[in-house]
Amino acid sequence: MSPRMHVLRLVSLAVVAGLAVLGCSAPGTGTQPPSDVAVPGELEKFYRQAVRWESCAGYGTDGRYLALNGVECARITVPLDYDDPDGQTVSLALSRSRAGGDRIGSLLTNPGGPGASGLSLALAGDGTPLAERFDVIGMDPRGIGASDPQVVCRTDAETDADRALDPGDTSSEGIARAEKLNREYADLCAERTGAEVLAHVGTREVVRDMDVVRGVLGDDQLTYLGYSYGTRLGAEYAAAFPDRVRAMVLDGAIDPDQDPVEEIVLQAEGFQRAFEEFARYCADYDGCPLGDDPAAAVDRFRALVGPLLDTPAPTTDPRGLSYGDAITGVQQGLYSPTLWGSLRGGLDSLASSGTGDTLLRLADLYEGRGDDGTYSNITAAFDAVRCVDDIPVTDRALAGELDTRFRAAAPFLDDGRGNGSAALDTCAFWRVPPTVDDEDAELSGLAPVLVVSTTADPATPYLAGVELAGHLGGALLSFDGTQHTVVLDGEKCVDDAVTRYLIDLEVPETDPHC
Repeated sequence: MSPRMHVLRLVSLAVVAGLAVLGCSAPGTGTQPPSDVAVPGELEKFYRQAVRWESCAGYGTDGRYLALNGVECARITVPLDYDDPDGQTVSLALSRSRAGGDRIGSLLTNPGGPGASGLSLALAGDGTPLAERFDVIGMDPRGIGASDPQVVCRTDAETDADRALDPGDTSSEGIARAEKLNREYADLCAERTGAEVLAHVGTREVVRDMDVVRGVLGDDQLTYLGYSYGTRLGAEYAAAFPDRVRAMVLDGAIDPDQDPVEEIVLQAEGFQRAFEEFARYCADYDGCPLGDDPAAAVDRFRALVGPLLDTPAPTTDPRGLSYGDAITGVQQGLYSPTLWGSLRGGLDSLASSGTGDTLLRLADLYEGRGDDGTYSNITAAFDAVRCVDDIPVTDRALAGELDTRFRAAAPFLDDGRGNGSAALDTCAFWRVPPTVDDEDAELSGLAPVLVVSTTADPATPYLAGVELAGHLGGALLSFDGTQHTVVLDGEKCVDDAVTRYLIDLEVPETDPHC
């Protein structure tokens, strides 16, 4: 079992499937003066800075596309360490699609990850009432995308080479080899990024950045839409600044009280359910590569991908399809039914002709690899954030127990080599300590929050949304479906409720279902 399979990235459907949004945003109001909400004197220079909007053309891989669609971009400065505001600073990249009508304020968004660029989410509400009433704001959090400095670990060639490796040799030699690679990777991240930067890229700092963004955009209170890991950002912002929340939609929730190890097991269960649902969908097609009996789909799947452990499948790309990439591509395809056609086609190509091009493309989408062979830094940033956000597993017995439970929870991911042992993952060798805050914050003055949870979400369990809504004293909106996140994905029942809430502050009745 690959170390990367033990941590399933929490990226919203908007990032997984790509934002299918076109057209230019209508012109709206100009730049707002900074908010005059009181802030500590030593941080005033950051909260009161002017924002200079410009073309997005030079802002990362999506910049040119955003510029063509009427989105503006800007950079603001925040302290690397909020305890040392006169020290090193960080440049955050923002994007803005201006409100087309009677403007309420700004709607800050986050797509999840951690590690995903958020600039394209400025277009997430295009053509909806939200785009009329809000400046929709995308943001590349510190260390990510077009923000500077970036988290940097492997080169493009080094990443390609890592993806080709056997991901799960559980022999003593294999575990030692995996831990050596994980330790070397942690060293590379510290060397190429800098330990001081790595120590300040976690959720704790991004929450502080979000409040600076609120201030410089001229809003006295934050209006926020967060997907997946973005729900953790929202929940922690609510805990840190409860009186500064106007409205907050959290979609694809992470339970703030969930043990990280349990969270991984629950994710595995979620992906197993999604695989079973996909198998039922596939069985309705003649020649389904998993067969016409969904109950036998796991065995058919294992027989199909197992040989890749010894011999990669040929592809038009010279890399070929490794076992690890096949599993990553399948998991990518399970994030949403919109990708099931591609997943079925990829498995069919592997079964009928032994080729792996489609699954490799799905894996590249997950890994942030472009057609030109260059990578975004989503994986490096993902590791950097999670390694400071949570206490690492350093007990080999616990790692082995986790591996055993993971295999039991997701049989379709079990390569049959489990023996109760497993390598410690990258975070066990990380070069900076975690920045975990276990104190329960007072939520006095927090406005009602709306949590959206999907009943068969493969990545974030439905019950996590129930728990988060209860934790925040908010409202719950349930969506019956098998996908990861749903807001602004074209589900009218969900989008209408979210729109009424964000614009009119109309809180839905207790637990409506869509």
